[in-house]
Amino acid sequence: MEGDSKISIRTVEQRVNALANGLVGLGISAGDHIAVMMGNHIDHVLTFFALAQLGAVWVPINFNLRGTSLEWVIEKSAPRAIIADAEFWGRLEPTLTDTVELRILRNAATLETGKKSLDFSTLARNAEGPPTGQPTLDEIRAIVFTSGTTGPPKGVLLTEGMFQTAAMGEALATDAQPGDVFLLWLPIYHIGGFGECILALRERISLAIVPRFSASRFWDQVDRYGVTKVGFLAAVVDILLKSPSSSYDRKHTVKIAYGCGCSPEAWRAFENRFGIQIREAYGLTEASSFTTINASGKIGSVGKPCPYNEVQIIDDDGNPLPAGQIGEIIIREKEPGVIMKGYLDNPDATAAALKGGWLHTGDLGRYDNDGDFFFVGRKTDSMRHRGENISAWEVERVLNSHPAIQESAVVGVKAEVGEQDLKVFIKLVPGAALDPLDLIKWCEPRMPRYQIPRYIAIVETFERTPTLRIRKEALPRDTSHCWDLERSGYKLKHP
Repeated sequence: MEGDSKISIRTVEQRVNALANGLVGLGISAGDHIAVMMGNHIDHVLTFFALAQLGAVWVPINFNLRGTSLEWVIEKSAPRAIIADAEFWGRLEPTLTDTVELRILRNAATLETGKKSLDFSTLARNAEGPPTGQPTLDEIRAIVFTSGTTGPPKGVLLTEGMFQTAAMGEALATDAQPGDVFLLWLPIYHIGGFGECILALRERISLAIVPRFSASRFWDQVDRYGVTKVGFLAAVVDILLKSPSSSYDRKHTVKIAYGCGCSPEAWRAFENRFGIQIREAYGLTEASSFTTINASGKIGSVGKPCPYNEVQIIDDDGNPLPAGQIGEIIIREKEPGVIMKGYLDNPDATAAALKGGWLHTGDLGRYDNDGDFFFVGRKTDSMRHRGENISAWEVERVLNSHPAIQESAVVGVKAEVGEQDLKVFIKLVPGAALDPLDLIKWCEPRMPRYQIPRYIAIVETFERTPTLRIRKEALPRDTSHCWDLERSGYKLKHP
């Protein structure tokens, strides 16, 4: 479903075959890199499936990229052709060289794009059957650029087997049932987005495709399409909780919200207010999206490993840690093809990530005596203050539960005496105001003294990575213009 249009799986098959045959007619063949910069709409879904039909390598591009970030992805992926929405052409065209043989634009009628450009709408050819081919599970299907908080994006090599595993994880996380309606708001270039697309081929479910998440339109969309399952990223739960109460709070069809980053504080509040079960999960693109899933409802946990992989917690020397100890999360596949083959043209990063048959995630976690795992934060996103190791994620999840805070980012800055002080960047809920001292007083009963930030900066927006994470290396460490707890004269009430 897209807008008022309903498209059956039979129609999807016909349109995918027609598009795939049209691309073959242009000379595109198996193994060719095809970059795609499109929004969330049915033509993007059809393009994704058509490229898989003919065995080409899909290179999805985050449509928020511009400048050097966009140039990097184009240069590293070296696409033979690019398929894009015309609205992105102004940013995209300057990054292209003559090595990009084909430029295919959707809704290009109003653009002057030159002789090399083709109109997407003219590609449909013979829809009688798909291009011939016999794909295998270890065949590279996509190069998905992902990144943490530092360094340039890395191109994850995803196989057909990983595509199928991502869809399986979606089914497990959501308890997918015939007749379910999923709200597809996650960008299709995101593994959560295209995982839902693949799931719709495996299960008798429907997708309601919307351009993006919108808090103001969310409940109307749920009502309009009869949505039963919806994915979330951390901020979505908080944003919905901070929205005004309405008749939709309990009068809706949603049964399960699944995703990652829901804080324990928001978890119970969300379930109590909306009557929607939270299914917290942990995963990453390099391991086919879903690694652990919390089906039990244990607050704060990301659950137990999916049946197709094994998870351990190790120390800095690579030794397995017992229950309760925090260490790096590593993953090993039980079935072949669950873990990536590596990063595109990046043997050093591949070797660092894939060691001894395990994927080293760079994430910190622990598990309890029941075998339930808990995500703690990034190894590279931690600080040390007053002799304590601090995960930025732990501080941020408390700050993000404040009713006036939409999002936050915590970094370590050089302390005047030893180790680090904490600086927090705060993006407020639209229309909200927040006095820094009031925030400190609010934090006191909610976090230990060593986690309370010294410096507070209010920002309008955050610069983001291609996977929508806050780009923390771009946040200024200067503290001269920040509100400073030490200089405010306020004395914290607990040691």
